[in-house]
This record gives sequence, structure tokens and C-alpha cells, in this order.
Amino acid sequence: MRGSADRVHLLLRVLALSLLAVASAARAEDRPAVVVTNPNEHTFKAAVQEFAPGAPGLDVAHFRQDLVDALDFSGIFTSIDPGAFLGPKRTASLGSEPAITCPDWAQIGADALVQGETSAAAGGIAVDFLVWDVPRCRTPLRKRYTGSASDSRRIAKRVADDVVAAFTGKPGVASTELTFISSRSGSQEVWVMDADGGNQRQATRNRAINAFPSWTPDGSSILYMSYQYLRSPHLFRLVRSGSERPGRLFESLDSKAAVYRGVPDPSGQRIAAVVSVDGAPEIFVVDADGRNPRRLTHDPAIDVSPTWSPDGKRIAFVSDRAGSPNIYVMNDDGSNVKRLTFDGGYNAAPAWSPDGRWIAYEVRVGGQFDIWLIDPEGQTNAPLVTHPKSDENPTWAPDGRKLAFASTRRGRSDIYSIDVDGENLRRLTDGAGDNKMPSWGPYPR
Repeated sequence: MRGSADRVHLLLRVLALSLLAVASAARAEDRPAVVVTNPNEHTFKAAVQEFAPGAPGLDVAHFRQDLVDALDFSGIFTSIDPGAFLGPKRTASLGSEPAITCPDWAQIGADALVQGETSAAAGGIAVDFLVWDVPRCRTPLRKRYTGSASDSRRIAKRVADDVVAAFTGKPGVASTELTFISSRSGSQEVWVMDADGGNQRQATRNRAINAFPSWTPDGSSILYMSYQYLRSPHLFRLVRSGSERPGRLFESLDSKAAVYRGVPDPSGQRIAAVVSVDGAPEIFVVDADGRNPRRLTHDPAIDVSPTWSPDGKRIAFVSDRAGSPNIYVMNDDGSNVKRLTFDGGYNAAPAWSPDGRWIAYEVRVGGQFDIWLIDPEGQTNAPLVTHPKSDENPTWAPDGRKLAFASTRRGRSDIYSIDVDGENLRRLTDGAGDNKMPSWGPYPR
């Protein structure tokens, strides 16, 4: 092993299962301006009526608040106080040919009007809703959701995400989920929560050290590393739907081979895995069933933290082959390796954006870590999240408008979300324990 202190520190952090936290500090005067938002998108104003009641067990006032909260979470919409409405506060009925007085809604500044009605359905409830584009006085969307009365909050979030899609062409992410690691139960277990921090629940109870959870692209499974088998790191799968088998993966490997991480590709057919070879972590690509392993990196350095490009053709990763941890990219067969980061001495935890334009990563600045963005060719590099406390382990929402990350700004580690323009910061976890290593799940199917 090399004598580099950074290299030793990186290896210890991998073996200790903490974050590969990181990296580079460019001088403030050298920071380039970077535009990461769509200039055609802006904050819209939405008037949301109470839906006409009719579904047993559904409180329409509570449903409206859930819908408003989900729209506000989007960062695309702000809701208008019903006290300002010139039209009805509650939908009377959608009917087959709905009509509204558009000037009444335009006068209060509404870009969107959301109307709806609820009714009984086989096995539960139905929610029908209609979205008005007020300035154009037209209805771009009408849709129905069904479920049980206990599904009402989930349905409200789906409605909100559809409203966002009707105005931007891309759904919101209120109905998505995050997985993360929390020590609140006394050991580092895998947890899952709604994207806004609600409905937090424990997914593992093995009382071992668990780390690096990662969703499959269809949301049916979570891969994670755990010390529950032979007290050494192996890759496991949690399954909540589909035909995949839960439990330890890559059972054909030598049981003594340490597997530190597994990240599914966008198709779900392959996994980029970090496997210990001759004492150093290397990156492999393995079929989702654990067969046909192909080694991508062949370097005595540490190669870790793979993240796939959206088209599945490239992988970004962390290596200390130049003496300290930096971000690299390579083709999915291991060819055409290129170093991206050069400033500073510690760069790690890359996360490729869903649109392919950016790689978020951790940067060590002084004694704390910040989150920066770099483009996949290494031409533009700029800070996104900076704070006197550490911000680590970025993960992208599936719409590319938000990121989640772990931060110690409250003292202990918590999960936060933020819009990609640096606005709308929200703390998603609180209470006991440390919460870290978030992974944002896909759109629900």
C-alpha cells in the first residue's frame, strides 16, 4: 500500500462503512457560475378546491391539505389561500362537461385550478380530479385513482405529481421514497421514508452493521451491504414486490470475499459492485442474478463508489490511483478511464443526475464536506450546498430537480432535501440516532 495519508484514510472509511466523504476546495474567486435549472420553469400558483365528498372514510379537508403539502414540496407550485378564492372553495361535481369562470381564478393569480370528487369504489375509494390551465382556460389533465381509505395520502401525492407534470412535462416526486441508514434503533439498519420525510419505517432488523442502500430502477428491491453474514461485508437484497429472491447476493463468490456495495444499472439487468480483490476494493459489473462477473478496474489503488450514467453506458467512481481520492469516469466495460476532479485532495461519493448533465459529489473544504456539481466532461465545477457543518452523500430525485443528502448541521446526522438551484432546503429526519447514506427511489409504478 502507498504511504499516502489520504489513501489510508479512504481505505479505513470503506472498511468502517462510513461515507466516502470528500473533496476539493477551489478558491471562491475561481468558482464558475452554473445554471442547473430549466429557464422555462418557474413557480406556479395553484388554487386547490376541497374535493366533493362521497368516499367512505375519506376526510376531504385532510385530503386537500395533503395535496397542497405535496404541491408545495415540489418547489414548482405554491398554493393560494382559499380565503382569496373568488370561486367556490369546494368542487360541487366534476360532471361530464365541467366549466369554470376562468377570470375569477385568473384574478387571484392562479395558474392552475385543481378540482375533484371522491366516491366509493370496489374495495375502497375512488378519487377523480381535473386540472385547469387557468390562463388558457383549458383542462390539460383529467384522471382517476383508486385504493383504500388508508391510501388517501399516497393518492394525494400522486395527484400533486400529476399536476406538476401537466405544467412542466415532468412529474413531481412527492410520491417517491428514500431509503437510508439510521442508528435510531440502536444499530445501523436500513430505513425507508416518503420523499417529504413522512411515514418513516424500519426495513431491516438484523442488528448488524448495514450500509449503502440502493434502489433497483423499478423500486421493487433495495440492495445494501451488511455484516450479518460471517461478520464481514456482503451484498443483500430486500424485496417488497416482484419475483426477485431476498437475501445474500453473489453466493457463488468465495464467502470470504468482501462485497462493499452494489448499484443497479438503469435497466436493472446489471449491478456495479465493489469487491475486495487482493486486499483492495475493485469495481465489477455482474448480472442482476449474480452471474457473469466482469472486472472493470485493474489498479492497486482503491476503486469504489460506482454510479451509472442514465443511459447505462458509463460509470463514475472514486479512485486514489493518483495519490488521493478523486472522481473518474469510464465506459461500462472499463475502457476509456478519465479523471474528472483535480482541485483539492479529497473528492468522493459521486451521483449521476437523471438527465446526465451533472455529477454531484462531496468536497472537503477545510474540516467539513460540501456538495459540488461537475459535468461529466469535467469542464464546469461549482458548489451546490455549502455550510460550516458537513453535507455528504448526495442522491438525486428521479426528476433531477432535487437532491437529498446527509448533514451534521444539527449536530447529529440527518437527511435533508434541496432543490437543484439551492433553494427549498428541508430537513426530512429528526429525533434519535444518526441518519445517513440516503438513496432516492424511482417513480412509483
